[in-house]
Amino acid sequence: MAASVDNLRMDASNSSALGDFSSTQMGNCKFKYWNISRPSFSDLASCIPVCDDLGKIGNASLCSSASCLMEGDRPVGWGGAGEDVWDKIREEARADVEQEPLLGAYYFSTVLSHNSLESALAAHLASKLSSDHLPVHVLLEVFLSVFSGDQEVKRAIREDLKGAKERDPACVSFVHCLLNFKGFLACQAHRVAYKLWTSGRRVMALLIQNRVTEVFAVDIHPAAKIGSGILFDHATGVVIGETAVIGDNVSILHNVTLGGTGKVSGDRHPKIGNGVLIGAGTQVLGNVRVGDGAKIGAGSVVLKEVPARTTAVGNPARLVGGKTNPIKLESIPSFSMDHTSFINDWSDYVI
Repeated sequence: MAASVDNLRMDASNSSALGDFSSTQMGNCKFKYWNISRPSFSDLASCIPVCDDLGKIGNASLCSSASCLMEGDRPVGWGGAGEDVWDKIREEARADVEQEPLLGAYYFSTVLSHNSLESALAAHLASKLSSDHLPVHVLLEVFLSVFSGDQEVKRAIREDLKGAKERDPACVSFVHCLLNFKGFLACQAHRVAYKLWTSGRRVMALLIQNRVTEVFAVDIHPAAKIGSGILFDHATGVVIGETAVIGDNVSILHNVTLGGTGKVSGDRHPKIGNGVLIGAGTQVLGNVRVGDGAKIGAGSVVLKEVPARTTAVGNPARLVGGKTNPIKLESIPSFSMDHTSFINDWSDYVI
């Protein structure tokens, strides 16, 4: 392992990598880059910035050029409420770089160079969804304007991160979800598309929907209303129609369709209550309601209302325990993520 130290003055052309720093702030701030790389892979060097223009204040230091209080390499007081999640993401990113130094530059550009969760998410989504004819800077402006200007969206982003971490055993960290979970990323892109749609910017909203479909294989109409604490587990093949409504703390697995029943126009898509779990391969069709705390087994086809705290299974779906006296669930299925406990009450199926 070889190490070298290079001095570099940042210029305005590097501004896109540094989140919300202005060009004036960057132009006045000199950085040292510690490049840590294998001798034969210098182009994969990890870069950890240390600002030269630091005036010491106790255990903290003040970067006069950026007008921010620094504690170690962590900005203090940036981003407002909910920064416990953002602080944890930065901590996890630094730990990942220690474990895999070759990813240092990647983690710097996606996480550690940004001053807020909104900035990091906007830049990451813009990079993922850009194309030859849709430049990164265009999408970055759109995403950042929504993420930074809407308090409800800020809260929902954090609730979605927490939902994935708490309910998906494959989610090893918040930063892993932020960078790699396409269900989470597709949901956040939809939040922007929905904001644009309801603001009259429908062309841009539909373009974002199209790019999300192409890149993440998740198709959510921009007009669909989605709550917070949403988990799209695996997410591939999820389709959600224009007039669909999804409540809070809902868990939806892959290949789920919340669709219509044909060419009927108007309010024609499902309404999903809070705390609902929808298993893989399920089709919920038509303007039907799935009540709060209900569970739908994998591969089901739901064409009628599912009462709250009940389980529907099969094609066509039937209530476990029968229509007149269905078995009531005691726990919230979207939190427990229990997909099989209903089997003994529904069928004598054995292998």
